[in-house]
Amino acid sequence: MDKLIENLKELGFNTYESKVYVALLKKHPTTGYEISKIANIPQSRTYDTLKALLEKKAIIATNSKPAEYSPINPKELTKRFKRKMLSTIEYLDNHLPEVKEDYNEPILNLKGELNIQKKAIEIVRSAQHEIYLEVWPQDFPVIEEELFKAYDRNVEIRIVSYGNLKPNFGLIYEHPFSKNIENTLDGRMVILCVDNKEALMGRIHSTKADATNVMWTQNKDIIFLIKELIVHDMYLLDIQSNLLEELRYTYGKGFKRLHDKILGVNNPYNIHSFTSK
Repeated sequence: MDKLIENLKELGFNTYESKVYVALLKKHPTTGYEISKIANIPQSRTYDTLKALLEKKAIIATNSKPAEYSPINPKELTKRFKRKMLSTIEYLDNHLPEVKEDYNEPILNLKGELNIQKKAIEIVRSAQHEIYLEVWPQDFPVIEEELFKAYDRNVEIRIVSYGNLKPNFGLIYEHPFSKNIENTLDGRMVILCVDNKEALMGRIHSTKADATNVMWTQNKDIIFLIKELIVHDMYLLDIQSNLLEELRYTYGKGFKRLHDKILGVNNPYNIHSFTSK
């Protein structure tokens, strides 16, 4: 009974209104005096409460003296609330964005490997069309099951793997310089983009667990950049796999000439200073 009262309150009734309505369901038609006893509320508050319920059209009253009261059908009551709630939500959905037209989704930080894993699972679980992912093999098992379920419901899956990863689904590109990158970053990147609606990007530290954090967002501009990063990696990895000898001839072993051209010979940022396979 207490749960019924609390749920009626969630719909806009106060405590006395909820108790009176439930009391009337137990016995009707009945007088205000009897209602106060059934509902266990002060008689001085009963008539104010009945008046409020009449105004809300949740009960009806006879013209007799003393007046007797009956509740409207419970299904009719809940139907009214549902219509009102849907109408309110529709109005807010249409007009809240007008308050500030240039609203941008925030970018939030997630700290700790467990929180990152939970969010990654949640994002993959929501996928309906496509998943773009860059991941290390030691992190892959966390989301492998959800990725397979997504693949099973015809979601397109494209993965850049920083190491030997052989799932039996999706398009996989293996990045050949994972050890170099992990040593340089002191960690493993995780990059995830789903349906152009939600993205996750950051670093899982190898030696500083408390420094592990990623950004999560539904900001369309940031999601676009994250997806572009993954797509460009895939383009380059595909080109490299098909034109490796030509690239080595042009850029040298480990693409050193390319690194020096873009970053400078003495640039300490050496994440792109590769050692060729």
